Amino acid sequence: MKALRFIPTGIHAYFDYIGGIGLLAAPFVFGFFQVGGAAVIIPMVLGVGLIVYSLLTNYELGIPGLKVLPMSYHLIFDLVASVFLALSPFLFGFIHQAPNVWLPHIVAGVVVILLVAVSQTQYRPKVRALA
Repeated sequence: MKALRFIPTGIHAYFDYIGGIGLLAAPFVFGFFQVGGAAVIIPMVLGVGLIVYSLLTNYELGIPGLKVLPMSYHLIFDLVASVFLALSPFLFGFIHQAPNVWLPHIVAGVVVILLVAVSQTQYRPKVRALA
């Protein structure tokens, strides 16, 4: 299974911040902000959460001195959040809305599940030689 984990933590970190901003923007970009309710609240809350726990993750783009969350735990948070996101249209009943409302939730959730499956689980900081 280790051979399938080819996305380094540094690349995953960029996806985290892009994904967090994308989740916050999704209701506006896909035009479902006016629907309100869970369809809007879920991606926005998950987007804020993703950015916050990414800042606290022990990887390249975590805040120095505050990197308290191991990458393996970060990936568990990603997995739980993405499964919840993908299932949210069914759990909260907005699957019956127009596709621009529910489809972004499912697609984003599935994409993150796949990203978790191929992301490395350990941050390995580079040691810099003294010059």
